[in-house]
Amino acid sequence: MAAVANGAVSDRVLTLPNVLSLLRLLLVPVFLVVLAQGEDAWALVILSVSSFTDWLDGFLARRWNQITRLGQLLDPAADRLYIFAALIGLAWRDLVPWWIVFVVVGRDVFLLALGIILANFGFGPLPVHHLGKVATFCLFYALPMIMLGQAFPQLEWWSQPVGWAFGLWGAFLYWWAGIIYASETMRVIRLPRVAEGVSSDTLER
Repeated sequence: MAAVANGAVSDRVLTLPNVLSLLRLLLVPVFLVVLAQGEDAWALVILSVSSFTDWLDGFLARRWNQITRLGQLLDPAADRLYIFAALIGLAWRDLVPWWIVFVVVGRDVFLLALGIILANFGFGPLPVHHLGKVATFCLFYALPMIMLGQAFPQLEWWSQPVGWAFGLWGAFLYWWAGIIYASETMRVIRLPRVAEGVSSDTLER
């Protein structure tokens, strides 16, 4: 198959970046079990491997012009699943309160509801807002820091405060981004549906 044009998104399934994304997804249950059992050092190793493959699949997709629709779905799905798994594993061990789990998971359920509303009005999903990316980064940074303090107690004095600071800020930004998505959803569904060529912030219409 000929390579897609630079920057274009293809419908290919079997590409090396997609295989790496699938590998990340397959490691999620392993990560959750290891973390729940208190093997924090091994959990950090799995998380490090996942982070490296996340960077590598993005690099290869851009370098080899293998950006695909499947990859655009797998990458954010893997990110969220690792966040959920880390939260559940740490909450299971009473290292983080369950309300944080419900706050983070509840926000994504809220976004799923917004996606259903958009679909009912004939729109595709909203593009990722930069605030949502910052929130995800904060959570991705916070949880390994909390795990680091558990794996290496001598580092707990600084890793725990830093982890909690990023975690609480990330949870706040997560919902702030959700409110922005809700506002954008209300704006988009009010666009005249009969007008041809109406542009929107959604990926497809």
